[in-house]
Amino acid sequence: MAGRAPRQTPTMSHVARIAGVSVSTVSHVLNKTRPVADATVRAVLDAVAQTGYVPEAVARALGDSGYGTIGLAMSALSNPYFSNVVHGIDRHASAAGYSLLLADTHDEPDQEIRAVSELLRRRVSAIILAPSGNGSTAITYAAQVDTPIVVIDRFVDAAVDQIAVDNVEPTARLVDHLASLGHTRIAMITGRTGLATTTERLRGYRLGLSRSGLPHHPPLEQDGDSTEGGAEKALHRLLTLDQPPTAIVAANNRMTIGSMRALREAGLTVPDDIALVSFDDFEWADLFQPRLTAIAQPALTIGEQAVGMALTRLQEPTMSHRKVTITPTFMHRESCGCSPS
Repeated sequence: MAGRAPRQTPTMSHVARIAGVSVSTVSHVLNKTRPVADATVRAVLDAVAQTGYVPEAVARALGDSGYGTIGLAMSALSNPYFSNVVHGIDRHASAAGYSLLLADTHDEPDQEIRAVSELLRRRVSAIILAPSGNGSTAITYAAQVDTPIVVIDRFVDAAVDQIAVDNVEPTARLVDHLASLGHTRIAMITGRTGLATTTERLRGYRLGLSRSGLPHHPPLEQDGDSTEGGAEKALHRLLTLDQPPTAIVAANNRMTIGSMRALREAGLTVPDDIALVSFDDFEWADLFQPRLTAIAQPALTIGEQAVGMALTRLQEPTMSHRKVTITPTFMHRESCGCSPS
């Protein structure tokens, strides 16, 4: 019986044919040499992921080989949480004899595929990805070229190794705690729409309301876009409600900072005028006055375990994929209105 024909190496022409565009348009999209319509960019990047195409010029540049390198694609490298994840990844990778190559996705699907593409062009041994949205395009792309990928921070519906914290129950616990202190109008400043963490933490917020016997008021859910500025705007909207909240859950640390700034501008103090709690802790959260009640993610542990999963996958490529859920820690301090004790 004849053996299976070897797989043809994908070319730019294959990408162009699948995307329904010219080869020159594919080149412009990948090299950013000319503005291209968003729909066309999407079609080209989807075709790149589908074919597993890697630009020839870089693929043959052996001097850029990333053998012994782990690629990391994530957004918001300035975020204290992600900075600690990077530290954990770098520390464990270095101990195993691997270097680390970073690529910022900006939490945008198009930039994400470019970031993963660049890491693959550098021939990294494995990729650790904090996905924007569902991350399916980037994951498909990596699979096409048989590069192990580990997803962190946000679970996705894909057959890859994954590690992240539980977002639902810890967020519900924050609401439970505020309700136990007598708050009945508890608001939430949510993260960017489309992110798994946003959906899960919002689900936890609503779960906490339900089991505390509190009604769900949609105006008390305001989109903070996962940024400081977005949170400032969201908090100002909350304060203009006919019945403003008496307590706020900020869905990440950057939005907590934005919320604190907006409260100060409004002349309100925490927790005397309004309680504030956060999903995401800070190294310096206990230096705030009052100290911040927060959910602390084990960022270093997540980073170290992600590297371990990647290295194991390199050694055992056919093993079953793993999905690890870590329980974060409730840091009970005073911004919720409790006494220092």
